[in-house]
Amino acid sequence: MPGVEPVSLDITDPKSVAAAAALAGDVTLLVNNAGVAQARNLADGDVDRIRAEIETNVFGTLSMVRAFAPILARNGGGAIVNILSAASWFCYPGSSSYAVSKAAQWNLTNGVRMELDAQGTLVVGVHVGMVDTDLTAALDVAKMPPAEFVEIALDGLENGQVEIVADDLSRRAKAALAGPPRLLVP
Repeated sequence: MPGVEPVSLDITDPKSVAAAAALAGDVTLLVNNAGVAQARNLADGDVDRIRAEIETNVFGTLSMVRAFAPILARNGGGAIVNILSAASWFCYPGSSSYAVSKAAQWNLTNGVRMELDAQGTLVVGVHVGMVDTDLTAALDVAKMPPAEFVEIALDGLENGQVEIVADDLSRRAKAALAGPPRLLVP
């Protein structure tokens, strides 16, 4: 694709993030799609793996936002797209740690949206259940094709949406927030 240059990056390493930002001074769109799913219970799961999940999904995303927000401002505002999850809005057995990290990433997205509005940066959160990627390869469930997900996300971005709910699981999860807390299993 013309104008696209792959950059090796570890979003949990501040030096790697800074190096990527230094290479990408012409950026107008940042897509935060890096993430991990450790799938741990909170009450008895390995706390180091839970921390690694939060470090990547929350603080890694924040590091990218902090590194690229000034570049986006210099380039006219641009946009940040954070790939979230239906799990931003519910926990399910055996994977509460992932839900905690995605709920935090959702609120990070909401906070950054308010903070960067004055510089003209559109901040978008995209919620989705399952996309057919390496992250979900071991799961035997229905999954959205990646191209379909990208099309939904880009259409929403083009239309100026600040929150994109890409699939039925995400729509159900968001709607369930209006009711009392309950166990929601996909």
